Amino acid sequence: MNNHLLQQLSIHPLPPQAPVPFELLLLADPSRKMINGYLDRGMLYVATLQGEITGEYLLLPESQSTIAIKNIAVQPQWQGKGIGKSLLQHASLEAARLGYEYLQIGTGNSSVAQLYLYQRCGFDIKAIWRNYFTEHYPEAIYENGIQCRHMILLEKTLTA
Repeated sequence: MNNHLLQQLSIHPLPPQAPVPFELLLLADPSRKMINGYLDRGMLYVATLQGEITGEYLLLPESQSTIAIKNIAVQPQWQGKGIGKSLLQHASLEAARLGYEYLQIGTGNSSVAQLYLYQRCGFDIKAIWRNYFTEHYPEAIYENGIQCRHMILLEKTLTA
């Protein structure tokens, strides 16, 4: 995506009356039950470009000092154009603005592109929750020909 188009990207909280973009949330988390478990407790932000929702992320407080990105996704036709990176940067700024010291994000062991992006955006691996996906999801999840079994938790220290 050229910089001019990326500069037109608007990231903002989803208005209360707006419909929740479940199709987009389901790209990052295939379980509607899991999404419903954190959706009402978190803050959903959407990225719009040319009047279209192109991406989203959801922040959920974990403790007084830590907030987590529980869901982040970009529409398939917009992937690889800088929107995911913009969402991560916005989430970092928003978490710092809200007074948090740490921003966490989790992804599967099979999410190779996401692991690459998150580390390039300043996140470090903090923990591995073994068998998270096999214990919390009824059906096996596969990405990149690899079964998604373990949650890799990454964390970034925020600067105010």
